[in-house]
Amino acid sequence: MASTMLSLASVSPSASLSTLQTPKGKVKLGSSFLSLNKERNNLFAKTEPFGRISMVAAVNVSKFEGVTMAPPDPILGVSEAFKASTNQSKLNLGVGAYRTEELQPYVLDVVKKAENLMIERGENKEYLPIEGLAAFNKVTAELLFGADNPVIKQQKVATVQGLSGTGSLRLAAALIERYFPGAKVLISSPTWGNHKNIFNDSRVPWSEYRYYDPKTVGLDFEGMISDIKAAPEGSFVLLHGCAHNPTGIDPTPDQWEKIADVIQEKNHIPFFDVAYQGFASGSLDTDAASVRLFAARDLELLVAQSYSKNLGLYAERIGAINVVCTSSDTATRVKSQLKRIARPMYSNPPVHGARIVANVVGDPTLFGEWKAEMEMMAGRIKNVRQKLYDNLTAKDKSGKDWSFILKQIGMFSFTGLNKAQTENMTNKWHVYMTKDGRISLAGLSLAKCEYLSDAIIDSYHNVS
Repeated sequence: MASTMLSLASVSPSASLSTLQTPKGKVKLGSSFLSLNKERNNLFAKTEPFGRISMVAAVNVSKFEGVTMAPPDPILGVSEAFKASTNQSKLNLGVGAYRTEELQPYVLDVVKKAENLMIERGENKEYLPIEGLAAFNKVTAELLFGADNPVIKQQKVATVQGLSGTGSLRLAAALIERYFPGAKVLISSPTWGNHKNIFNDSRVPWSEYRYYDPKTVGLDFEGMISDIKAAPEGSFVLLHGCAHNPTGIDPTPDQWEKIADVIQEKNHIPFFDVAYQGFASGSLDTDAASVRLFAARDLELLVAQSYSKNLGLYAERIGAINVVCTSSDTATRVKSQLKRIARPMYSNPPVHGARIVANVVGDPTLFGEWKAEMEMMAGRIKNVRQKLYDNLTAKDKSGKDWSFILKQIGMFSFTGLNKAQTENMTNKWHVYMTKDGRISLAGLSLAKCEYLSDAIIDSYHNVS
C-alpha cells in the first residue's frame, strides 16, 4: 500500500507551475512538473522551493508489505463456498458439525439444562486457575479412563483444561518440544488437517505411517505396523482413539492389541486424539476402549480430549490434555510444566463450557440424559450411513462394492473419490466437500441420500 501527499505553500500570482524544473528530475502533476529529492528509502521526497512555492511529496509503504496472503483453510473454506452458492440442491458435507434431519444446528437439551443451572446458581465470571476448572478436570479424566481405573485412583494423570481438542494438542506439542527435543511424532496418512499445522508451529518434527488403503478403502494394517516398527525408538505415535478422521476406519480390538504390542516393544509413547468419545458408537465406554487398553499396560501416554462433538459445544472451545505418568509425583511435575506453557500462551481457559461439562457429567440425572442424546445423534448418523449404502447399491449397476461405507464409523465417510471427482461433486452437483474425498454424514439427511448417491455414482464412473 502506498499513498502520496502534496503540500503547497502560498503561491505568488505571477508564479507559473507549468514549466518548473530542478536538477533532480521532473514529476508530472497535471500540466505541472514537480521536482523530487529522492530519499534513500524512497519513503519521502521533497522539492526545492521556487519563490514562494514549497512542495512536499510523501510515499508511505506498509511495514507489512512482505506479508503474503495465506491460503484458505481446506476445511473451513468449504463452508464459505457453500454459503456463497445459491443452488437449491446444495449440500455442505465439509465441516464436521452435527445437524438435525432438517440439516439445522442442534443444541443438546441437556446443555440447556446445565446452562439454566448456572444461571440459577448465579455463578460468577472470575478467572479460572491456569489448569482450568477443578470440577471439570476431575470428571473429564474419569470419563476417559473410568472412575475406578488405577491411574485415577493412584493420581497418575496430569489433567489440564485446554482450548478444545486443538488447544489441548497444542499444549502437548509444546511439552514434547520442550522436554523431548528432536523426538518425532508419527501421524497417520491421512489424518485430520490441523494435526500437521499444530506440530509444524510447535517445531516438532513429524512423519507419516501408512493407514488408509485406497485399494480396499480400508485399513492398511500391515503398513501401519511396519512403519511404527521402523520409527526411531521413543517416538510419539499419534492415534485416533475412535472414529478416525477423515477415514472413519478404526482398528479392531485385536488390531489395537497388536498396535500396543509394537509401541511397547519400541518404547514409543502413545499419543491419543479423542474427539468423538460417545459420539462414534453411542457408548462412552466403547469409544474409550483403545485408550484404556494402553493405560492397563502401565504405559505412559498422552490423551487430548474435545467436547465439541459429543456435547455439541463447538464454540465453547472446551477440552483437556491428559498425561498418564508412572507415579503421582511425576504427574504433579508434568502438570506444573503444562501450566507453565499455558500461562504465556493464553493465561487461563474459559469457564462456561467447563461448567457445562462438569454439571452434565457430575450429575447422575443429566449424565443419563446426555447418554440418551448421544445415542440419538450417533443413531441418526448410522441411519444415514445405511440409507446412503442402500441407495448406492440399488442405483449403481456396475457391481462395485460399496460395503466400506458400512464398515466405517462415526461422523465421516471416506468415499475413495479423487480430487477431480470431488470437484465434479461440487461443480456439477453442488455437493461441498474436502478434496480428499471425505464427507461428513452429520451434514446429510435421509431425504438427501438419493441425491448424494446420484452425485457419487456419476463422479466415480464418469470422471477419471
